Amino acid sequence: MNDLWTMMWKESKDLLFQGGWRALIRPVLLVGILGVYLPLQSGLQWLELSPIEMFVVLWIPFFVIITFIGDAIAGERERHTLETLLASRISDRAILLGKVITTVGYAWGMALVGLLLGLVLVNLFSGHGSWAFYTHVDLLLEALALSLLTSLLGVSGGVLISLRSATVRQAQQILSVGTLVLVGGGFLALKAVPAQAISSLSTSQIWLIAMAVIAVLDAILLGVSLVSFQRSRLILS
Repeated sequence: MNDLWTMMWKESKDLLFQGGWRALIRPVLLVGILGVYLPLQSGLQWLELSPIEMFVVLWIPFFVIITFIGDAIAGERERHTLETLLASRISDRAILLGKVITTVGYAWGMALVGLLLGLVLVNLFSGHGSWAFYTHVDLLLEALALSLLTSLLGVSGGVLISLRSATVRQAQQILSVGTLVLVGGGFLALKAVPAQAISSLSTSQIWLIAMAVIAVLDAILLGVSLVSFQRSRLILS
């Protein structure tokens, strides 16, 4: 457990301070879009969490992860810090899980802050007179769960790709193509489902099915990443 905390602390410092002020612009900008701009544009309708708003809540953390997760292993390799990390007494599993947990928490935290900030600002500027909460609490909980699972999907897949890439640029290129394939494949899969079957489901049921599918993909990608991350193999690569 100490190894895991050590790794999470290292990754947290890298995420927040590596790259200087530019590293701070990314979360501020995206929280500003999710928690300020979109809620103020939508007003009280933001609290209904329509399918479009749910998609935004899911997409922003995933997009954030895709922009830098290629650096997870390939970046360490390019900076020649991977050898130092592997030479430490931190276990292989702690190294990988430390990177995964920290990055997921970073992205999911932005979604959480955005939703809370949006709630506050909508109430302050709506002139409604009384405090309003998200209309459907079950949708809010599903949005948080889906955002967490989507973040884990991006991190697990990104770490696996970064692990097998020689450079950060190569990893980012594969991630970009993979994201297009994932989105396109999901769209085609939805089109293949009979409209009658979709109409027979409630919104919550649809999101629960999406959660189950993403959770299975998360488990597969994370499991493959844990198996692939072997110190002896990385030292020889």
